[in-house]
Amino acid sequence: MAGEYTPNDVARLLADGEAEVIDVRAPHEHEAGHIAGTRLIELSELSARAGEIDSERPVVFYCRSGARSAMATDAFAQAGYDAHNMTGGMLAWEASGLPIAPDGGCVAEP
Repeated sequence: MAGEYTPNDVARLLADGEAEVIDVRAPHEHEAGHIAGTRLIELSELSARAGEIDSERPVVFYCRSGARSAMATDAFAQAGYDAHNMTGGMLAWEASGLPIAPDGGCVAEP
């Protein structure tokens, strides 16, 4: 079932190990700044790499603003995953004062 999580929800889920969190942005965006403990699977590669994502666990997708990750969330929810979007993406994560990796990381332009 698709749903939305706030950045604070995602931080808690990640800290508790309750969800897999995937960055669907471009590599240069991920390198500039990302959520620690998450991995990058570009939106364009998601369908080909779907087998790498555990269908038995909740998965949360994020991007810069929430638009690309919303597309990923919809597609995975339709495929039967417990898929969720992080509302507002990295911009909302940063605005919430949550840490960006690496130290001194930033939210890059697409």
